[in-house]
Amino acid sequence: MLHYLGIALAGLIIGQDPVVQDPAAAPIVNPGAPGAASRQITAAEAVDLSRTTYTDEDVRFMQHMIVHHGQAVEMVELLQTRASSPAVRAIGRRIALSQEAEIDLMQNWLLSRGLPLEAADLHAGHGPAAPASPSHDAHAGHDAHAGHGDHGAAPVDPDTVPIMPGMLSPAQMRALAAAEGPEFDRLFLEGMIQHHQGALDMVDELLSYSDSGNDPMLSDFASSVVADQSAEILRMQSLLSEL
Repeated sequence: MLHYLGIALAGLIIGQDPVVQDPAAAPIVNPGAPGAASRQITAAEAVDLSRTTYTDEDVRFMQHMIVHHGQAVEMVELLQTRASSPAVRAIGRRIALSQEAEIDLMQNWLLSRGLPLEAADLHAGHGPAAPASPSHDAHAGHDAHAGHGDHGAAPVDPDTVPIMPGMLSPAQMRALAAAEGPEFDRLFLEGMIQHHQGALDMVDELLSYSDSGNDPMLSDFASSVVADQSAEILRMQSLLSEL
């Protein structure tokens, strides 16, 4: 009896006219980038977003992160013959696999949009141009010799300066390449923690621009960078404390 009553009630529910919502009245919500709130947008704004969902900052982020990831892979290549800790070797292999895959993703993202793989502010793959102040950018590279530069400023040794946040400097890379055994393990972990933190800083900088980080693929990638590299930092800090 209850079985037939349930069927009858279901028939009544199915037979009701569905409530049709006016599409024009439905709100359009644009999900925010990781860490940012969603917001309601107009139909015109939604059309604009569908046409182009990336900014100059998005492009620069991807181009720079390719270089950034490339150094991490280079560091892991050194690990194969110099590390002594199996645990350090294991996390190094994990890092290389994930970052090589992400390099492919970033290159495909750029190429599919007809964009160059190298940023305009990179000097033939050797890093971004040094930031110039508004009053000195026209004389960059000449003021220090002509007496018009920053008075009293100590000269900067490019060998000790990383080409972008978190990356190891040329001097640090040489020290890593020269080390072996436990000393290499320590330098590798310290350097990769620094390297990962630099990647997190790059994501933070990207998301500081209100219109950036809205491209779905880029947004997912940035989220994975934060999640994966934050977890790897904790793991490497634990390994470092055990050396």
